[in-house]
Amino acid sequence: MDRRILITASLLGAIAVMLGAFGAHGLKNLVDAGSIEIWAKGVEYQFYHAFALLFLSQFKGKETGQGKLINMAYSFFTFGVLLFSGSLYLLATRSITNIGFVNYIGPVTPIGGLLLILGWVSLLLAALKSK
Repeated sequence: MDRRILITASLLGAIAVMLGAFGAHGLKNLVDAGSIEIWAKGVEYQFYHAFALLFLSQFKGKETGQGKLINMAYSFFTFGVLLFSGSLYLLATRSITNIGFVNYIGPVTPIGGLLLILGWVSLLLAALKSK
């Protein structure tokens, strides 16, 4: 078990629950339905990758090169969630936050998505190296 990955997974999962509840109850009267959908998509992907990290924390193999791939997957998943879900949260709330740079944050979302994909590829490669 990798304690660092387990802690990150736990934090991302707990935050996803809080953000999901906030989106369902706190935002519904503040933003339009389209923004709620964007928010929900951010929560959904944050949950998926909290579970992926939870699995990753239990990965036992430490064969040559495998530990490096697990650490890469951890980094890709973590930063991918921050960029992908984080940018969706900002985009969903731009009408109430009035943060100026949010209008230009759209390209950050696919970069976060690419990091999430790279995390899955790293996990695949680590699994292929296991015996």
